[in-house]
Amino acid sequence: MNYIATSLYRKVIEHALNEGMKLEDFNNLPIPYDKIHEVQAVLADDFFELHENIDDRLGPGFSVRVGQQMKISDYGVLGLSWRTCSKAREIFERSERYFKLLSNTYIFKIEEREDISYIHLNREAYRRGVALSNEATLSATVVVLKSMTETDIAPVRVSFKHAPPITMKSYQEAFQCPVLFDQPKNFIAYSTRDIDMKTAKADISINNFLVERVEEEMKGIVFSAHKIVTDVRTLIENALPSGIPSIDNISDHMGMSSRTLTRRLSDSGVTFRQLIKRTQEEISKELLCHSSRSVGEIAFLTGFSEQSAFNRAFKRWTAKTPAEFRKAS
Repeated sequence: MNYIATSLYRKVIEHALNEGMKLEDFNNLPIPYDKIHEVQAVLADDFFELHENIDDRLGPGFSVRVGQQMKISDYGVLGLSWRTCSKAREIFERSERYFKLLSNTYIFKIEEREDISYIHLNREAYRRGVALSNEATLSATVVVLKSMTETDIAPVRVSFKHAPPITMKSYQEAFQCPVLFDQPKNFIAYSTRDIDMKTAKADISINNFLVERVEEEMKGIVFSAHKIVTDVRTLIENALPSGIPSIDNISDHMGMSSRTLTRRLSDSGVTFRQLIKRTQEEISKELLCHSSRSVGEIAFLTGFSEQSAFNRAFKRWTAKTPAEFRKAS
């Protein structure tokens, strides 16, 4: 069965209330508003039914308007992982990994054609609520990318497979580009240069790191072996939700060649591969002991493509399964 996070379910209801609906309008839903706190996820079909009910009451465009109200924090662990993306495109790559690992309710794929990148949302609308949810998802994409880059990054085209609404006002305000309906695919398209843009956090953290290195060299300070390991570990932790990072990727962020980084790590008595495994183990233990994250979410945050692979690795590290380790801690 497919599930949707309750945070998204709640967000949709709260925005409908802001637009004039009443709490009693939601009493007949499978999960009423006052019961949301009792569950961690709702059935995807219950979520789609919610979209349909609101669309019937408020008319076309609600899904696009609620998408514009989404915040990164509304996406739970996935949103948490977005905050450490170094480029805008990594948001979609991490989303693809997340939903492949934990749910198949969304499937994102990036297709590059010359200077335009098409972010496909491969989710078939077997009912009207899915099409409405697709609208909300692509609308929220606009907001998330602007927030992550702290720019006015905007799409160049949006395409939906379903029929057009009666009025286009909300769509034009949200996307501010051509919005097409009755098309072969659902996608939102951006300039490739735009989605290759550094995120605001990456720009700041990378710049700070390089400034520190330049100051150290100007003052004749020798690189601290411990600090190198700490910096690499932080970069690895930030990159893991996209999968296991390469040493080329990490060294690029540190402004040095992979050969230099390998030598510096060797001087501190560790290899890059060992540091990845150590980081994965430390993060997973910390999250199992001090968070309520599911095992699947922890597998995602530590770079595993399958929960079963994470379970096997964790048992090698600790001789316990993640569940056994959490119970004993």
